[in-house]
Amino acid sequence: MKQLLTTSLIATLAVAGAAWADGHATLPLKELPGIADRDYWVPGEVNAEGKLEALQAVVGAEAVPYAGTLDNPVQIALIYPSADTSDFWARNYLALTKRLDQLGIAYETTEFASRQIEHSLQSTYANQVEQDADLYDYVIFGPSELAIQADNIDKLSANDDFATYVWAFHTPLKDLENQPDAWFDFSSAAGALTMCDYMLGRLGNDVTMAMNRGIPGITDNQRSGDFKACVEEKGGWTTVYEHYGEYQREGGFEGTSLILQAYPEARIIHNANTAMAMGSVEAQVSVGKEKEIFSTGWGGTGLELDAIRRGELDATPMRMGDDVGAATAEAIKADLEGRAAELPLVFLGRITVAHDQMSADEIDALEQEAFRFSGVGALER
Repeated sequence: MKQLLTTSLIATLAVAGAAWADGHATLPLKELPGIADRDYWVPGEVNAEGKLEALQAVVGAEAVPYAGTLDNPVQIALIYPSADTSDFWARNYLALTKRLDQLGIAYETTEFASRQIEHSLQSTYANQVEQDADLYDYVIFGPSELAIQADNIDKLSANDDFATYVWAFHTPLKDLENQPDAWFDFSSAAGALTMCDYMLGRLGNDVTMAMNRGIPGITDNQRSGDFKACVEEKGGWTTVYEHYGEYQREGGFEGTSLILQAYPEARIIHNANTAMAMGSVEAQVSVGKEKEIFSTGWGGTGLELDAIRRGELDATPMRMGDDVGAATAEAIKADLEGRAAELPLVFLGRITVAHDQMSADEIDALEQEAFRFSGVGALER
């Protein structure tokens, strides 16, 4: 399964930005707009047709037990910044292990925890795991930062003693000599297009919108920029104002207050994360405008779902949060059954839209599905 770049392919990449050997095909499988300007590939360039959708369907369905037998538990090393405040890592660890239990795959895990800023500690852990390669069957690496940890991803992926999976990123770097066996993440770009389709279907064409954007960079370019481009191109929407609220509640409050005063023609306020959405809702409630403005959030967190239940937030692209861990368990099963070639190189967790036209039971069911392994509500730490 290891995906090695040959010298000739390196030359081809340097000249034409083109090619990887992934054991089955040459990457990229197709070229999408902007490929020459990026140092990474997007999922649509590296996933064979239908493979992502097939794994998403498996992850969303009841577990089908592992068909084989194991002499010993599989050994899994996890190198990730799970000592940070985000519960992404803990939730997906729970999803991974509980799905493995459902699949009937015995396992033992060894965790190498760090904080997001402890880049050198992650390097130390990666070196340790690589040196002890014979102890592990699978290595799950959650990079503290993708570019900084690129060499470690490359080194781990080159080792044939174990399969390497990357969590929390979905942009395979072009200059890796060795691609990991799979990447697992959620895509803000995919979420933006899902939200675009929903908004156009619900609100129609020629709508006037304002935005609370985050911080300039790839995440906001996708969450805000891709959404804006989609509704403007497909629906003829007009964007009258864009406020950079830095993903902070205060930024959402200030941006919304300005929009309400200076741009009363804006009937939609798009917020690029939960914190700004909560600030935006607060600003609207303070002047009694929450029923007049159609407000969106991002991520489908508990705070957003509660705001939808209260009638203050109208819609949000909601991540099925436990999908990453569950998909990794399914990848391990596929590998054990000799079906690794069926997997996409990049797995994206499912994103659907939660909205105010859903019943309380429908919202509850969506929340239960998103956190079906790790549990609804705050994790005990």
